[in-house]
Amino acid sequence: VEMASQEAKELLSLGPSEVGSLNDGVNFRKNPEDGKCYIIYKSGEGIRACKNQCKHQGGLFIKDIEDLDGRTVKCTKHNWKLNVSTMKYVNPPDSFLQDELEVEVSDDGGLRLLELNPVCVTYLTHACMELQLGGKRLMFDPWLKGPAFARGWWLLHEPPEDALDRMCAADLIYISHMHSDHLSYPTLKVLSERRPDMPIYVGDTSRPVFWYLEQSQVKLTNINVTPFGVWQNIDDHLRLMILMDGVHPEMDTCIIVDYKGHMILNTVDCTRPNGGRLPHNVDLMMGDFAGGASGFPMTFYGGKYTESWKEQFIRNERKKLLNYKSDLVRSLQPRIYCPFAGYFVEAHPSDRYIKDTNIKNSPVSLNELINRTAPDIKTWTPKPGAVLDLGLALRDPSNSAAITDPPAGAKIYKDSWEFSLYVDELNRAISSAIFKHPGWIQFYYTWAGFANYNLVVRMVETDDAFEPVAAGYDYLVDFLDLSFPSSRPDREHSYLEIKNRMGVMRHVVLHGGLWDDLYIGFQNRISRDPDVYHHNWFLCEWGGGGGGGVEEGAEFTIILTGS
Repeated sequence: VEMASQEAKELLSLGPSEVGSLNDGVNFRKNPEDGKCYIIYKSGEGIRACKNQCKHQGGLFIKDIEDLDGRTVKCTKHNWKLNVSTMKYVNPPDSFLQDELEVEVSDDGGLRLLELNPVCVTYLTHACMELQLGGKRLMFDPWLKGPAFARGWWLLHEPPEDALDRMCAADLIYISHMHSDHLSYPTLKVLSERRPDMPIYVGDTSRPVFWYLEQSQVKLTNINVTPFGVWQNIDDHLRLMILMDGVHPEMDTCIIVDYKGHMILNTVDCTRPNGGRLPHNVDLMMGDFAGGASGFPMTFYGGKYTESWKEQFIRNERKKLLNYKSDLVRSLQPRIYCPFAGYFVEAHPSDRYIKDTNIKNSPVSLNELINRTAPDIKTWTPKPGAVLDLGLALRDPSNSAAITDPPAGAKIYKDSWEFSLYVDELNRAISSAIFKHPGWIQFYYTWAGFANYNLVVRMVETDDAFEPVAAGYDYLVDFLDLSFPSSRPDREHSYLEIKNRMGVMRHVVLHGGLWDDLYIGFQNRISRDPDVYHHNWFLCEWGGGGGGGVEEGAEFTIILTGS
């Protein structure tokens, strides 16, 4: 793809005599037409310029009388200081980099200060990126508060303080799929309260991204379900195309964004994005890297599932994933690559075993592998609030100023997650009146409708440590005839024993939720005899996906993925 040149806006024009009157060092000049002021720094190396506006809270700069070299200006609001010769803030040190204006000198000695339409990418957290493309702002997969997969996943990185404000101020949002680390209802509740008409783009998957919207009571009124492989024109310069995954086309999607020839490819969680048919040499590619997004094998017990077996299996799987991702990036040869969509942590104290066992790939390790095997590809390991100036990075890949890290002292990793707020909400389902009557069991599984499969499952409700609780249910389901025997049948059959945390299981039943919350969220423990993966049972869509729950008697979906 041929990159188009960036459009520029003229902010100030000076004639030859006005340029000649500039002093060495700091100069202030005002545009007489709109009254806006600019800072021009003149030295033997040339002229640099910027807007007279502090990045902190928009205050105006004045000359710093304490600066004997004539290079520094001071903000009138909070005394922040900017060295205009380097465009770096010196108070506070190692904080922001001032946005520099283009200086165009004419043949007659005059000059123009130009502002290029920015092409910037800001990492917020996990799979959430903000794209500033000229005058438009796009956001990918905003998970900015609360847990994902019931109570199993929590944000590793602390989003910038203004992340929710930025989401609500975006021009559009892309949500890749229904999993709650990408489709976060706690986050979207904030959006619905402040900007319910936000344009949201999703792919036309057979399992709708917003299947649970009505039951969630989150009000969003501008959801655009788009066909795969068709450009969606946002304006004259910006378009996007949503593509399906080749392995899970019913659910996973990825996206290409094209802004005036700048191509950005986000493969998100796709196992084989678009069946392997992807553009080469895009300007920026981003995708997942971590692994560990499954209960297998950490939540399995008995038989071969010893700690040493799990450790070896996890190590091998992570290495295979790292090599696959590296090979994919090397084959596509993007100009810049960023690993993301893997920054979650099993932070709840009750999941310490999972956190210690579920070792994930490091983004640094993936980038180092790419750097060794494809040294022409620039890599970026993002921090929350870090900004990639794509235009500058493409013009000069060696320029460290192309990446602006968060200010010194900014919080990178979360250390507080409001556990009780979200766990208590889940556990309120325990006392629901429907569970006082054992008849809910037969109603639930009959309603789900999966049968004619020679599998018997024992379901045990447990506490957080997966110990049976006196008030919990312990029952068998025979899926051959959808019966509920008091003991295992005499015939030969496959057998699963599943221990589920009571609060999460009852919340799933009550609200017609996904069994992903139990399995991907590490909220159960599983034993199987024989040790066979039951594809038909684990991947079935029970009920077809509607909503409600047992309490409301509506159709619902249960999805339980496995390995």
